[in-house]
Amino acid sequence: MADATAQLSNYRQSPRKVGRVADAVRGKRVTAALAVLDAMPKRAAGPLGKLIRSAAANARSKGMTEGELVISKIQVGKGIVFKRSSPRAKGSAAIIRKKASHIKLELSRVEAKKASPKRSRAKKAEVPAEAAAH
Repeated sequence: MADATAQLSNYRQSPRKVGRVADAVRGKRVTAALAVLDAMPKRAAGPLGKLIRSAAANARSKGMTEGELVISKIQVGKGIVFKRSSPRAKGSAAIIRKKASHIKLELSRVEAKKASPKRSRAKKAEVPAEAAAH
């Protein structure tokens, strides 16, 4: 379940380009994700960092700290498409599609890892001494 959410509607960059940046931070802690985005040379890194900071501020208002938050879900979808035209030969026109993205972000608390009992590797089947001698 999400502890804090934030969303950005109609960000003017194609969902395919924004999705690549979102994949780089999915599942990371908030502090690590912000460090990755600050070093990333992509245009979408700035608005995504701002969105993560906004969700972290929403979490702080609920009494959580950034250190215990992880990006549990980040979803990039299609937004509106502006249609423009470019002149072509013989009086015709080509359609230019200027795409936008919707981004939804959810932050959750990091769950403490439970100590699981160590599993022993399956022992090899013992070979009878008579079969080993042959």
